[in-house]
Amino acid sequence: MHILLVEDDDRVAAALRPALHRHGMTTTRLSRGRGVTQHLDGVDVVLLDLGLPDVDGVDVCREIRAAGDVPVIVVSARGEVDDRIQSLHCGADDYLVKPFDTGELLARMHAVLRRRAPALAPGDPGEVVTVADVRMDLRRHEVAVAGHPVALTRKEFQILALLATAGGTVCTRGRIVGEVWGRSWPGANRTLDVHVATLRTKLGRPELVTTVRGVGYRLGVPDASPAPAE
Repeated sequence: MHILLVEDDDRVAAALRPALHRHGMTTTRLSRGRGVTQHLDGVDVVLLDLGLPDVDGVDVCREIRAAGDVPVIVVSARGEVDDRIQSLHCGADDYLVKPFDTGELLARMHAVLRRRAPALAPGDPGEVVTVADVRMDLRRHEVAVAGHPVALTRKEFQILALLATAGGTVCTRGRIVGEVWGRSWPGANRTLDVHVATLRTKLGRPELVTTVRGVGYRLGVPDASPAPAE
């Protein structure tokens, strides 16, 4: 995921960019608002400060929205309701007041992307993901390996579905925990690891859920070994 950070405060940018990088994201930082629309190619989310030195961030938000449909999250010290309403009316997808928790920002970014993802229509081939001999029906919550159905718990299936819809890109631990459990806690990473280990055992295809050390997990291509026993 590539993030365009429009932030004039060097201290904020210096703290936020490494945090985003640790979660597998790349960033481009701009300290001014003019010309932002020239940097939108390949951007997944714009994080936009309102208090920019050359132009009001609300006007920048309006320009971004006129130029395309990239999600915009306003990240500003302005906490007044009027500022929030104005930003949302000008095309912002969400609004977060400084200071903020990085985990909350990440959760809001992923939530915005989920809301903007096109809904699957009945019969849409995107509702079925097939990798080697593993078939995942995301609508029916069904998984089969080499034609043999595999029973997964709700959270095991949610983890697998999240990886499947990510198209092979890395899903960070924070994202998986946030989307599957809806919150984080001190033992969240250990709980996730246990669920992934169980998922691999049930599928009999350990390569399907690939560990990206220090970041999270992604969908891999499993070997065609014998299917799980019925």
